[in-house]
Amino acid sequence: MIISVASGKGGTGKTLVATSLALSLKDGHKVMVQDCDVEEPNDHIILKPVITDREPVFNLVPRVDEEKCTYCGTCARVCAFNAIAVINEHVLVFPQMCHGCGACSYLCPEKVITEIPKEIGVVERGEADGISFVQGVLTIGEAMAPPVIRKVKEYSNNDYTIIRDVSPGTSCPVVESIKGSDFCLLVTEPTPFGLNDLILAVETVKELGIPCGIVINRAGVGDSKVADYCVKEGIPLLLNIPLSTDIASLYSRGIPLVEGMPQWRDSFIKLEKQIKEIVSERNSNPQR
Repeated sequence: MIISVASGKGGTGKTLVATSLALSLKDGHKVMVQDCDVEEPNDHIILKPVITDREPVFNLVPRVDEEKCTYCGTCARVCAFNAIAVINEHVLVFPQMCHGCGACSYLCPEKVITEIPKEIGVVERGEADGISFVQGVLTIGEAMAPPVIRKVKEYSNNDYTIIRDVSPGTSCPVVESIKGSDFCLLVTEPTPFGLNDLILAVETVKELGIPCGIVINRAGVGDSKVADYCVKEGIPLLLNIPLSTDIASLYSRGIPLVEGMPQWRDSFIKLEKQIKEIVSERNSNPQR
């Protein structure tokens, strides 16, 4: 099973939930953590994996042979991302804007465009206390996170329960990370900002056709509007984590919640069982 841990906004506690869930399940399951928040991966701070393998990630970008180019402008017109421009008798290529779709080289009437690999990040693999660990790291200054995320996902294994930590928001990297998941756990906080961004995240997950449930972190800091929204929309509220200086202190020191406060293990084991029940029921009633 693949469980994605996502949120509409940053700072809600995705890493806290993802790492706690993984550590709680590792004794009874083969667990893999995939940190798909490639612009700022931080699961390693909590899990402290030993990295044993690093693999570069490349994006294909265009190279134009201007000696043969007729400057017809076809490449610029077909590029949906404005990564290539033709100005008089010059072709300008902006590699950081290129999505590697290949349209320019495929549709070039003179066939003077080739695609060359450009390193944009790295995927690191290792092990953390019995947990298989994979994280993507996007090179600073690069804008194209999805290719790195896809490379992280290539290491998915059906023999494992996979916990996939997703970047905040509802942009392309989030969609790429969540795709293919069996369930999406949305972490939020009971504040107006938390609710606003949770609604956007729920809409995104629904568009992808993936069942979801809610974890409220820092419960007690705001109001009941997030819980009311869950009831109204029929979205299961699976876990409440209270606002606690003890939890914050552990987290600030890089100590996993379920190690610093072992009583939380049962809560996360129960959370996984609830997720399994929801997925099983949905698979048996696909119209729901």
